[in-house]
Amino acid sequence: MKKILIFSLCFLMILTGTLSVGAADAVSAVQIENLMPFDLDCRSAVLMDSATGTVLYEKNADEALPPASVTKVMTLLLTMEAIEAGKLKLEDKLSVSEYAASMGGSQVYLEPGEEMTVDELLKCVVVSSANDAAVTLAEAVAGTETTFITMMNERARELGMKNSVFENATGLDDTVTNHVTSARDIAVMSRALMAHPLILQYSSIWMDTVRNGEFGLSNTNRLIRFYSGATGLKTGSTAKAKFCISATACRDGLHLIAVIMGSPTRDIRNECAKTLLDYGFANFSIYTNEGGEGSPVKVTGGVLPECRTEYDGCSVLLPKGAGSEIKADIEAPEAVGAPVKKGDVIGNVRFMSGENVVGEAPLLCSETVEKITFFGLFCKLLGVFTLS
Repeated sequence: MKKILIFSLCFLMILTGTLSVGAADAVSAVQIENLMPFDLDCRSAVLMDSATGTVLYEKNADEALPPASVTKVMTLLLTMEAIEAGKLKLEDKLSVSEYAASMGGSQVYLEPGEEMTVDELLKCVVVSSANDAAVTLAEAVAGTETTFITMMNERARELGMKNSVFENATGLDDTVTNHVTSARDIAVMSRALMAHPLILQYSSIWMDTVRNGEFGLSNTNRLIRFYSGATGLKTGSTAKAKFCISATACRDGLHLIAVIMGSPTRDIRNECAKTLLDYGFANFSIYTNEGGEGSPVKVTGGVLPECRTEYDGCSVLLPKGAGSEIKADIEAPEAVGAPVKKGDVIGNVRFMSGENVVGEAPLLCSETVEKITFFGLFCKLLGVFTLS
Protein backbone atom coordinates (compact mmCIF):
# COMPACT_ATOMS: atom_id res chain seq x y z
CA MET A 1 0.00 0.00 0.00
CA LYS A 2 1.33 3.43 -0.91
CA LYS A 3 1.91 6.12 1.68
CA ILE A 4 -1.24 6.02 3.71
CA LEU A 5 -3.22 9.22 3.91
CA ILE A 6 -4.79 8.75 7.28
CA PHE A 7 -7.61 11.02 8.22
CA SER A 8 -8.63 9.03 11.28
CA LEU A 9 -11.93 9.11 13.06
CA CYS A 10 -12.57 8.06 16.62
CA PHE A 11 -16.03 7.14 17.83
CA LEU A 12 -16.07 7.47 21.60
CA MET A 13 -18.56 5.41 23.59
CA ILE A 14 -20.22 7.37 26.32
CA LEU A 15 -22.36 6.20 29.16
CA THR A 16 -25.58 6.43 27.19
CA GLY A 17 -24.17 4.05 24.62
CA THR A 18 -24.29 6.58 21.79
CA LEU A 19 -21.34 7.45 19.56
CA SER A 20 -19.55 10.78 19.36
CA VAL A 21 -17.96 11.37 15.94
CA GLY A 22 -14.89 13.55 15.45
CA ALA A 23 -13.12 14.33 12.18
CA ALA A 24 -9.44 13.49 11.90
CA ASP A 25 -8.20 17.05 12.34
CA ALA A 26 -10.39 17.49 15.39
CA VAL A 27 -9.55 14.32 17.27
CA SER A 28 -7.30 16.14 19.72
CA ALA A 29 -10.18 18.42 20.61
CA VAL A 30 -12.46 15.57 21.58
CA GLN A 31 -12.76 15.50 25.35
CA ILE A 32 -12.42 11.93 26.51
CA GLU A 33 -11.59 12.41 30.16
CA ASN A 34 -14.23 11.17 32.57
CA LEU A 35 -15.72 9.00 29.82
CA MET A 36 -13.70 5.91 30.72
CA PRO A 37 -15.14 3.29 33.06
CA PHE A 38 -12.03 2.84 35.24
CA ASP A 39 -9.25 4.61 37.11
CA LEU A 40 -5.60 3.62 37.42
CA ASP A 41 -3.22 3.61 40.38
CA CYS A 42 -0.74 6.05 38.91
CA ARG A 43 -0.10 9.77 38.67
CA SER A 44 -0.86 10.02 34.96
CA ALA A 45 -1.60 7.80 31.98
CA VAL A 46 -2.35 7.80 28.25
CA LEU A 47 -3.50 5.16 25.79
CA MET A 48 -2.76 6.05 22.16
CA ASP A 49 -3.26 4.33 18.82
CA SER A 50 0.14 4.40 17.13
CA ALA A 51 -1.21 4.50 13.56
CA THR A 52 -3.41 7.57 13.94
CA GLY A 53 -2.18 9.21 17.14
CA THR A 54 -5.69 9.07 18.56
CA VAL A 55 -5.81 9.18 22.36
CA LEU A 56 -8.22 6.55 23.71
CA TYR A 57 -7.70 7.14 27.43
CA GLU A 58 -6.05 9.85 29.47
CA LYS A 59 -5.50 10.71 33.10
CA ASN A 60 -3.61 13.91 33.96
CA ALA A 61 -2.04 13.48 30.54
CA ASP A 62 -0.32 16.87 30.41
CA GLU A 63 1.14 16.96 33.91
CA ALA A 64 4.92 17.43 33.73
CA LEU A 65 6.55 14.68 35.78
CA PRO A 66 9.99 13.05 36.09
CA PRO A 67 10.09 10.14 33.60
CA ALA A 68 13.13 8.19 34.85
CA SER A 69 14.58 5.95 32.11
CA VAL A 70 11.56 6.42 29.83
CA THR A 71 13.67 9.46 28.89
CA LYS A 72 15.63 7.02 26.73
CA VAL A 73 12.75 6.89 24.25
CA MET A 74 14.01 10.27 23.01
CA THR A 75 17.63 9.10 23.17
CA LEU A 76 16.72 6.09 21.06
CA LEU A 77 14.68 8.18 18.62
CA LEU A 78 17.64 10.45 17.88
CA THR A 79 19.89 7.39 17.54
CA MET A 80 17.47 5.74 15.10
CA GLU A 81 17.30 8.95 13.07
CA ALA A 82 21.11 9.08 12.96
CA ILE A 83 21.20 5.49 11.72
CA GLU A 84 18.58 6.22 9.07
CA ALA A 85 20.56 9.29 7.96
CA GLY A 86 23.71 7.18 7.59
CA LYS A 87 25.55 8.93 10.41
CA LEU A 88 25.80 5.66 12.35
CA LYS A 89 25.82 2.03 11.26
CA LEU A 90 24.89 -0.93 13.42
CA GLU A 91 28.31 -2.48 12.89
CA ASP A 92 30.21 0.68 13.88
CA LYS A 93 32.39 0.19 16.95
CA LEU A 94 32.19 3.03 19.46
CA SER A 95 34.83 3.72 22.08
CA VAL A 96 33.47 4.37 25.58
CA SER A 97 34.47 7.68 27.16
CA GLU A 98 35.38 8.08 30.81
CA TYR A 99 32.28 10.22 31.26
CA ALA A 100 29.96 7.59 29.77
CA ALA A 101 31.56 4.86 31.86
CA SER A 102 30.96 6.91 35.01
CA MET A 103 27.16 6.73 34.78
CA GLY A 104 25.45 5.17 37.78
CA GLY A 105 22.13 3.41 38.03
CA SER A 106 21.29 0.72 35.50
CA GLN A 107 24.42 -0.10 33.51
CA VAL A 108 26.40 -2.80 31.74
CA TYR A 109 29.63 -1.69 33.41
CA LEU A 110 31.37 -0.30 30.35
CA GLU A 111 35.04 0.49 30.85
CA PRO A 112 36.73 3.66 29.50
CA GLY A 113 38.19 2.81 26.12
CA GLU A 114 36.12 -0.34 25.73
CA GLU A 115 34.68 -0.77 22.25
CA MET A 116 31.16 -1.95 21.56
CA THR A 117 29.12 -1.91 18.37
CA VAL A 118 26.08 0.30 17.91
CA ASP A 119 24.03 -2.89 17.67
CA GLU A 120 25.24 -4.09 21.07
CA LEU A 121 24.83 -0.67 22.66
CA LEU A 122 21.24 -0.49 21.42
CA LYS A 123 20.51 -3.85 23.01
CA CYS A 124 22.04 -2.65 26.26
CA VAL A 125 19.89 0.50 26.28
CA VAL A 126 16.61 -1.04 25.16
CA VAL A 127 16.76 -4.33 27.01
CA SER A 128 18.70 -3.45 30.18
CA SER A 129 18.21 0.34 30.27
CA ALA A 130 21.97 0.84 30.51
CA ASN A 131 22.85 4.46 31.26
CA ASP A 132 26.50 4.05 30.25
CA ALA A 133 25.44 2.68 26.86
CA ALA A 134 22.89 5.48 26.39
CA VAL A 135 25.51 8.18 26.93
CA THR A 136 27.93 6.39 24.60
CA LEU A 137 25.32 6.51 21.85
CA ALA A 138 24.48 10.15 22.64
CA GLU A 139 28.14 11.12 22.32
CA ALA A 140 28.39 9.26 19.01
CA VAL A 141 25.37 11.12 17.63
CA ALA A 142 26.18 14.61 18.87
CA GLY A 143 29.80 14.66 20.07
CA THR A 144 28.92 15.44 23.68
CA GLU A 145 25.95 14.70 25.90
CA THR A 146 25.45 18.47 26.32
CA THR A 147 24.98 18.91 22.58
CA PHE A 148 22.77 15.83 22.51
CA ILE A 149 20.53 17.31 25.21
CA THR A 150 20.02 20.36 22.99
CA MET A 151 19.02 18.02 20.18
CA MET A 152 16.59 16.21 22.49
CA ASN A 153 14.80 19.43 23.41
CA GLU A 154 14.73 20.66 19.80
CA ARG A 155 13.24 17.35 18.65
CA ALA A 156 10.67 17.52 21.43
CA ARG A 157 9.56 20.95 20.19
CA GLU A 158 9.35 19.65 16.62
CA LEU A 159 7.07 16.85 17.79
CA GLY A 160 4.82 19.27 19.67
CA MET A 161 5.82 17.96 23.11
CA LYS A 162 4.70 20.94 25.17
CA ASN A 163 5.46 19.65 28.65
CA SER A 164 8.97 18.25 28.23
CA VAL A 165 12.38 19.49 29.32
CA PHE A 166 15.35 17.14 29.09
CA GLU A 167 18.53 17.65 31.11
CA ASN A 168 20.29 14.37 30.30
CA ALA A 169 20.11 11.39 27.97
CA THR A 170 19.43 8.81 30.67
CA GLY A 171 16.65 9.93 33.02
CA LEU A 172 18.87 9.90 36.10
CA ASP A 173 17.30 12.53 38.31
CA ASP A 174 19.45 12.86 41.45
CA THR A 175 21.07 16.11 40.30
CA VAL A 176 18.63 17.55 37.75
CA THR A 177 16.46 20.58 38.48
CA ASN A 178 13.62 20.27 35.95
CA HIS A 179 13.96 17.08 33.90
CA VAL A 180 10.30 16.38 33.12
CA THR A 181 7.84 15.17 30.52
CA SER A 182 4.18 14.17 30.43
CA ALA A 183 2.31 10.98 29.61
CA ARG A 184 0.99 12.52 26.40
CA ASP A 185 4.47 13.64 25.37
CA ILE A 186 5.88 10.18 26.06
CA ALA A 187 3.18 8.67 23.84
CA VAL A 188 4.03 11.17 21.10
CA MET A 189 7.76 10.43 21.14
CA SER A 190 7.08 6.69 21.47
CA ARG A 191 4.96 6.88 18.34
CA ALA A 192 7.78 8.69 16.52
CA LEU A 193 10.25 6.02 17.66
CA MET A 194 7.95 3.23 16.49
CA ALA A 195 8.05 4.72 13.01
CA HIS A 196 11.51 3.09 12.87
CA PRO A 197 10.67 -0.64 12.75
CA LEU A 198 14.24 -1.53 13.71
CA ILE A 199 13.59 -0.45 17.29
CA LEU A 200 10.95 -3.17 17.76
CA GLN A 201 13.54 -5.82 16.94
CA TYR A 202 15.36 -4.70 20.10
CA SER A 203 12.42 -3.87 22.35
CA SER A 204 10.85 -7.30 21.81
CA ILE A 205 13.95 -9.14 23.06
CA TRP A 206 13.37 -10.97 26.34
CA MET A 207 16.92 -12.17 26.99
CA ASP A 208 20.19 -11.79 25.08
CA THR A 209 23.91 -11.33 25.56
CA VAL A 210 26.72 -8.95 24.60
CA ARG A 211 30.51 -9.17 24.77
CA ASN A 212 30.54 -12.42 22.78
CA GLY A 213 28.00 -14.03 25.06
CA GLU A 214 29.87 -13.18 28.27
CA PHE A 215 27.37 -10.63 29.63
CA GLY A 216 23.68 -11.44 29.91
CA LEU A 217 20.81 -9.01 29.31
CA SER A 218 17.27 -9.40 30.64
CA ASN A 219 14.45 -7.10 29.58
CA THR A 220 13.26 -4.71 32.29
CA ASN A 221 9.84 -4.82 30.61
CA ARG A 222 8.21 -8.02 31.89
CA LEU A 223 5.23 -7.51 29.58
CA ILE A 224 7.42 -8.70 26.70
CA ARG A 225 7.21 -12.20 28.11
CA PHE A 226 3.89 -12.16 29.90
CA TYR A 227 1.54 -10.05 27.74
CA SER A 228 0.25 -11.35 24.42
CA GLY A 229 1.30 -9.13 21.53
CA ALA A 230 3.76 -6.99 23.54
CA THR A 231 6.36 -5.28 21.35
CA GLY A 232 8.14 -2.88 23.73
CA LEU A 233 9.01 -0.20 24.56
CA LYS A 234 10.73 1.29 27.65
CA THR A 235 10.50 1.15 31.43
CA GLY A 236 11.83 3.52 34.07
CA SER A 237 11.97 3.93 37.83
CA THR A 238 13.63 6.21 40.36
CA ALA A 239 12.68 7.30 43.86
CA LYS A 240 11.53 10.64 42.45
CA ALA A 241 9.68 9.33 39.38
CA LYS A 242 8.40 6.13 40.98
CA PHE A 243 7.54 3.50 38.33
CA CYS A 244 6.92 4.47 34.71
CA ILE A 245 6.51 2.67 31.40
CA SER A 246 5.76 3.19 27.75
CA ALA A 247 4.28 -0.20 26.89
CA THR A 248 3.46 -1.12 23.29
CA ALA A 249 1.54 -4.10 21.96
CA CYS A 250 -0.01 -5.16 18.66
CA ARG A 251 -2.98 -7.41 17.91
CA ASP A 252 -4.86 -7.79 14.61
CA GLY A 253 -3.13 -4.77 13.10
CA LEU A 254 -3.93 -2.48 16.03
CA HIS A 255 -0.71 -1.20 17.63
CA LEU A 256 -1.26 0.58 20.95
CA ILE A 257 0.93 2.69 23.24
CA ALA A 258 0.12 2.64 26.96
CA VAL A 259 1.98 5.17 29.10
CA ILE A 260 2.00 4.97 32.89
CA MET A 261 3.77 7.52 35.09
CA GLY A 262 4.19 7.69 38.86
CA SER A 263 2.89 4.26 39.82
CA PRO A 264 3.80 3.10 43.35
CA THR A 265 5.34 -0.29 42.46
CA ARG A 266 6.62 -2.16 39.45
CA ASP A 267 3.81 -4.71 39.60
CA ILE A 268 1.10 -2.04 39.89
CA ARG A 269 2.67 -0.18 36.96
CA ASN A 270 2.59 -3.32 34.84
CA GLU A 271 -1.01 -4.08 35.80
CA CYS A 272 -2.02 -0.51 34.91
CA ALA A 273 -0.37 -0.86 31.49
CA LYS A 274 -2.09 -4.21 30.92
CA THR A 275 -5.45 -2.69 31.91
CA LEU A 276 -5.02 0.09 29.35
CA LEU A 277 -3.95 -2.29 26.60
CA ASP A 278 -6.77 -4.72 27.39
CA TYR A 279 -9.24 -1.85 27.22
CA GLY A 280 -7.91 -0.74 23.84
CA PHE A 281 -7.92 -4.18 22.25
CA ALA A 282 -11.37 -5.00 23.64
CA ASN A 283 -13.02 -1.85 22.35
CA PHE A 284 -11.24 -0.68 19.17
CA SER A 285 -10.13 -2.04 15.82
CA ILE A 286 -8.33 -0.79 12.73
CA TYR A 287 -10.49 -0.89 9.61
CA THR A 288 -8.60 -0.61 6.34
CA ASN A 289 -9.41 0.12 2.72
CA GLU A 290 -6.40 -0.81 0.59
CA GLY A 291 -7.03 1.80 -2.11
CA GLY A 292 -7.19 0.87 -5.78
CA GLU A 293 -8.33 1.98 -9.21
CA GLY A 294 -11.16 4.36 -9.97
CA SER A 295 -13.14 4.55 -13.18
CA PRO A 296 -11.37 6.17 -16.16
CA VAL A 297 -12.06 9.87 -16.71
CA LYS A 298 -12.54 11.35 -20.19
CA VAL A 299 -9.79 13.69 -21.43
CA THR A 300 -10.72 16.43 -23.88
CA GLY A 301 -8.07 17.54 -26.34
CA GLY A 302 -5.71 14.74 -25.43
CA VAL A 303 -3.76 12.12 -27.36
CA LEU A 304 -5.81 9.54 -25.46
CA PRO A 305 -9.59 9.69 -24.98
CA GLU A 306 -9.37 9.03 -21.23
CA CYS A 307 -6.98 8.55 -18.34
CA ARG A 308 -6.92 5.84 -15.70
CA THR A 309 -7.30 6.83 -12.06
CA GLU A 310 -6.17 5.50 -8.68
CA TYR A 311 -6.31 6.39 -5.01
CA ASP A 312 -4.37 5.57 -1.89
CA GLY A 313 -5.79 3.53 0.95
CA CYS A 314 -7.10 4.59 4.31
CA SER A 315 -6.78 3.05 7.79
CA VAL A 316 -9.32 4.15 10.37
CA LEU A 317 -9.65 3.50 14.06
CA LEU A 318 -13.22 2.66 15.08
CA PRO A 319 -14.91 1.07 18.07
CA LYS A 320 -15.45 -2.64 17.52
CA GLY A 321 -18.80 -3.23 15.90
CA ALA A 322 -19.42 0.48 15.33
CA GLY A 323 -18.78 0.51 11.63
CA SER A 324 -19.14 -1.72 8.62
CA GLU A 325 -16.40 -2.35 6.09
CA ILE A 326 -14.81 0.88 4.86
CA LYS A 327 -15.99 1.67 1.32
CA ALA A 328 -14.71 4.26 -1.15
CA ASP A 329 -17.10 6.89 -2.55
CA ILE A 330 -15.34 8.38 -5.58
CA GLU A 331 -16.09 11.92 -6.76
CA ALA A 332 -14.67 12.64 -10.22
CA PRO A 333 -15.46 15.10 -13.04
CA GLU A 334 -17.01 13.88 -16.25
CA ALA A 335 -13.96 15.10 -18.16
CA VAL A 336 -10.67 16.94 -17.73
CA GLY A 337 -8.76 18.98 -20.26
CA ALA A 338 -5.39 17.86 -21.59
CA PRO A 339 -2.62 17.81 -20.66
CA VAL A 340 -2.78 15.79 -17.44
CA LYS A 341 0.24 14.32 -15.70
CA LYS A 342 0.57 11.12 -13.76
CA GLY A 343 -0.09 12.01 -10.13
CA ASP A 344 -2.33 15.01 -10.88
CA VAL A 345 -5.28 15.34 -8.52
CA ILE A 346 -8.47 15.13 -10.55
CA GLY A 347 -11.03 14.20 -7.92
CA ASN A 348 -11.65 13.16 -4.36
CA VAL A 349 -12.34 9.90 -2.55
CA ARG A 350 -14.38 9.76 0.63
CA PHE A 351 -14.05 6.66 2.75
CA MET A 352 -17.40 5.75 4.27
CA SER A 353 -18.35 3.62 7.25
CA GLY A 354 -22.07 3.30 6.75
CA GLU A 355 -23.26 6.92 6.46
CA ASN A 356 -20.18 8.37 8.18
CA VAL A 357 -17.20 9.90 6.36
CA VAL A 358 -14.15 8.50 8.14
CA GLY A 359 -11.38 9.67 5.83
CA GLU A 360 -10.49 11.24 2.51
CA ALA A 361 -7.83 10.85 -0.18
CA PRO A 362 -7.21 12.49 -3.53
CA LEU A 363 -8.20 10.74 -6.74
CA LEU A 364 -5.06 10.72 -8.89
CA CYS A 365 -4.44 10.33 -12.59
CA SER A 366 -2.34 7.19 -13.00
CA GLU A 367 -1.00 8.00 -16.45
CA THR A 368 0.12 11.03 -18.43
CA VAL A 369 -2.05 12.22 -21.31
CA GLU A 370 -0.44 14.91 -23.45
CA LYS A 371 -2.36 17.57 -25.31
CA ILE A 372 -2.94 16.63 -28.89
CA THR A 373 -1.07 18.69 -31.49
CA PHE A 374 -2.51 20.02 -34.74
CA PHE A 375 -0.58 17.34 -36.61
CA GLY A 376 -1.88 14.67 -34.28
CA LEU A 377 -5.44 15.91 -34.71
CA PHE A 378 -4.96 15.95 -38.48
CA CYS A 379 -3.76 12.32 -38.43
CA LYS A 380 -6.76 11.31 -36.33
CA LEU A 381 -9.18 12.98 -38.74
CA LEU A 382 -7.39 11.42 -41.67
CA GLY A 383 -7.72 8.01 -40.06
CA VAL A 384 -11.45 8.57 -39.60
CA PHE A 385 -11.95 9.52 -43.23
CA THR A 386 -9.80 6.60 -44.39
CA LEU A 387 -11.82 4.09 -42.38
CA SER A 388 -15.06 5.52 -43.64
